[in-house]
This record gives sequence, structure tokens and C-alpha cells, in this order.
Amino acid sequence: MSTPDSASPVPLPLRCAGGLVALQGAAGVAVAIYLVMRAAGGNHHEDFISGYGTALWFVLIGGGVLAGGLAIYRGRRWGRAIGVITQILLAPVGWSLLTDSHLPVIGAPIMALVVVILGLIFAPVSQQYLAADSFPPDA
Repeated sequence: MSTPDSASPVPLPLRCAGGLVALQGAAGVAVAIYLVMRAAGGNHHEDFISGYGTALWFVLIGGGVLAGGLAIYRGRRWGRAIGVITQILLAPVGWSLLTDSHLPVIGAPIMALVVVILGLIFAPVSQQYLAADSFPPDA
């Protein structure tokens, strides 16, 4: 599909955003690994929750976010949508932790990360790079 011109380097804000989104995806995959180890070891007491099923969900979602982050890092247009949707979904989580849950120690960093990533993705230099005519037309 669309690939950037190899002569035009990916701007630093876009690379930073991609790295941060990839870290978010890697965190999801790490949670999946933890859940599988916990379920395999029998160290959970929730009979109504499947540790393996939850781990599968985290692998699918975290893996998708990780792939989107790597795509953003490489300057691919399709990764931007995954990165933006991830931040839109994380914003209410961070807000809830800040307000109703009274856990600002967790909510504040989440909200800060959401704002930083969205700022990097929508920075003028990032937008100009992703909107450049150096991409071949889609067939």
C-alpha cells in the first residue's frame, strides 16, 4: 500500500510517538504474559474469570497497538489511526483514575502520556510528512 519516500526521513516527533505507542502495546503483551503465568501456576482465585481468555484479549489488543506503534515509527500512515484510537480509549481511563477512583498517581501519568502522544502525532511536521505527495497513489 502506501510507503514513504526513502529519501525523506521520518520526523522525530513521529518517531517518538511511534516509540511511545509501541511501548503501550508492549505493556499489553507483558500483561498477557503475566496472566498466562498466573493462570498456569494456579495463583488466582477467580473461578469466574479465565486467565487464558483475558491473556488472549491482551495479546490481540496489545499486539495490534504494538504493530501500530512500529508503523508510526516507520512513518506508515495506517499506524496513526491505531495510535490515535488507543489514546482516545485511554483518556477516559486516565480521567476516571484521576477523579472517581482517587488514584492520581496512576491517572496523571496516563493522561500526560495521552496528551504527549496526541501532540506528537498531530504536530505540524508529522502531519506534513504523512500528507506528503511522496506516497504512491492507492490502487
